[in-house]
Amino acid sequence: MGSKLGIVDVGGGFRGIYAAAVLDTCLELGIHFDVCIGVSAGSANLASYMAGQKGRNKIFYTEYGMRKEYAGMGNFLKKGSYLDLDYIYGTLSNSDGEYPLDYRAILSNSAEFLTVATEAETGRAKYFDKSYLRQDNYDIFKASSAIPFVCKPYEIGGIAYYDGALADPVPIQKAFDMGCDRVVLLLTLPLDTKRSQEQDIKLAKRIRRKHPIAADRLEQRALRYTDGINYARRCELIGKLLIVAPDDTCGVSTLCREPEALLRLYDKGRQDGRKILDFL
Repeated sequence: MGSKLGIVDVGGGFRGIYAAAVLDTCLELGIHFDVCIGVSAGSANLASYMAGQKGRNKIFYTEYGMRKEYAGMGNFLKKGSYLDLDYIYGTLSNSDGEYPLDYRAILSNSAEFLTVATEAETGRAKYFDKSYLRQDNYDIFKASSAIPFVCKPYEIGGIAYYDGALADPVPIQKAFDMGCDRVVLLLTLPLDTKRSQEQDIKLAKRIRRKHPIAADRLEQRALRYTDGINYARRCELIGKLLIVAPDDTCGVSTLCREPEALLRLYDKGRQDGRKILDFL
């Protein structure tokens, strides 16, 4: 068996534009990965990368993301979700949408592709592979991106799912388990960021009555993320992994909608993507 190269994109809402930029650079440089694993917004980033659609995600973050249909209190009042995942991964992305995802290109890409979601009932990680994708059915991205309370849990096959970061925020072990001997990890926060539990604890309270185990997972997410980063650092020391992370988020937060800040962060990702060449 030959050596396998993996990439993991941990997402991070609108901060995901940084990783999208890194992946655009990879497309430009002709860098191919054998295993692609995406969490939350990271799964959408990787879908466009696998489809070879350079620049597609940039438009989603900087243009479509500004629309009230994409995100806003109106959605929250009407549908119970601040982000309208059906609009993002349906209306815009379907074959008759404004910027269709090239489903056939994803299918014909030889890379394995996993999208991580969290079962709302059990708190377990669910790894959806390509077989769950259909033309104009991108529900696995909606499930992976359903931030608790910000979005309602998303149902697939009668099972409700939340954002993949609750169960497996830094799924590099999964990449190693799939036979990768080297992995590129895309973060959207500076490496030394100490993640606070404060916001997660607040959101967990809002979902605890209905989904107590998912609420527990959410409260522990920052700790699990930190454990994942520490493991990644150890793997990097022995040459098995490369961490690509911004030195600064340029003021972009999870739900930030400032085009100038987003473009600054995108430019950072374009530069930092070149580090992958040295690693290879």
